[in-house]
Amino acid sequence: MIISKKAIPRRTVLRGLGSMLALPLFDSMVPALSALQKTAARPFNRFGVMYVPNGMIMKNYLPLTEGPAYELTPTLSALAPFREQVLVLSGLECIPTPGRPGGAHAKASTRFLTDVSPPLSETWLDAGISMDQILAQETGKLTQVASLELAIESGETAGACDTGFACPYTNTISWKSQNTPLPTQNNPRVIFERLFGDSTSTDPKARRARLRQQRSVLDSVGEEVARLQGVLPQGDRTKLTEYLDAIRNVEQRIQIAETQSDQELPLVDHPAGIPSGWEDHLNLMFDLQVLAFQCDLTRVITLMVGHEHSGMTYPQIGVPDAHHPVSHHQQEPEKVAKVAKINAYHMQMFARLLQKLHATPDGDGTLLDHVTMMYGAGMADSNSHSPIDIPMILAGGGAGNLQGGRHVRFKNMPLANLHLTLLDQFGVHVDQIGDSTGRVDARILSL
Repeated sequence: MIISKKAIPRRTVLRGLGSMLALPLFDSMVPALSALQKTAARPFNRFGVMYVPNGMIMKNYLPLTEGPAYELTPTLSALAPFREQVLVLSGLECIPTPGRPGGAHAKASTRFLTDVSPPLSETWLDAGISMDQILAQETGKLTQVASLELAIESGETAGACDTGFACPYTNTISWKSQNTPLPTQNNPRVIFERLFGDSTSTDPKARRARLRQQRSVLDSVGEEVARLQGVLPQGDRTKLTEYLDAIRNVEQRIQIAETQSDQELPLVDHPAGIPSGWEDHLNLMFDLQVLAFQCDLTRVITLMVGHEHSGMTYPQIGVPDAHHPVSHHQQEPEKVAKVAKINAYHMQMFARLLQKLHATPDGDGTLLDHVTMMYGAGMADSNSHSPIDIPMILAGGGAGNLQGGRHVRFKNMPLANLHLTLLDQFGVHVDQIGDSTGRVDARILSL
């Protein structure tokens, strides 16, 4: 990082015709240092979650050996390029709350971040504030958006919910309070406009007019961009150009998706801005996450690849079967192989997100160095719905708090204990969450 004599405030934004556009971290945002000060400002950590539904084929996922010498399993093989920035954690448990029976899928998604099991009721909502929202209460004081709750499937078309349980339990993993689930958003257009759109007007007529003209949000800050380009050093000018190109690219892909939706599905009530291809949709969501982290619009993002009970099909990998029914494989080899394919495919997509983070400069490193990414499922074996030894991966450098390249096995450790430790790493200290019995030793995660 080049330390210049001048400094641009970290919260600098481009101000245009009613628009605000946050900037990524430039070298020239670092305060000028004296000759005796040689260290740059400490990077800040971000938190991301990628949740996958319906459990896994554990024999294809779980490494047999512990420590740095573990072998990547068929499900984990896509993570090979990032092995040194990946922690595989096992021995974590999501044991259901006593006195609250049934609802294996409802419990899986709800407990994943709250560590509280939902009650048997189609109307009574009672879980617990999720750890991402505990974190967002603090980091949201420093960002434009406290948190983003994303999904690939619509909450309205996600399929069946657990019998006797309210649908929010299977349709979200984020809870603002014990009875306030946060709905997920799967429309990239809505997310894009929340991050980069006109922040001074909610008039739907103005929005529709801009969409008809296919005007970019960057058009309104054009003069400010030109002015800033004139005062930035060469390295920062290059970084700004790449950042703005990325924003425009995402916006153009959303516009294409809207056009295709109109052309290909004229008689179907399909949300505008959602690509027809599953991978295209997921890639667009990944790019929005990277942009949001890059310009510090938010430091907390959760993404549900699928809701529990998801009936998503994956013909692109040779699995035309609906995910949830085939996950009840009853040890039938053909079904087991199909679920294993889905698990490996999801992991390939996670590796793609890690690659995008790795390719994005951030201060003296990359976004991958300065993020804590959690990947996992709320149940282990998909057939038995086991809450013991759930799949859990931490990826990224955590701004110095994580050291990957290992498989760490705990013994009968509540997932809530890990949540408390992760919150500690962000400077957010909570005595208890859900069924926590203590904390995971932070030194285990950062050895």
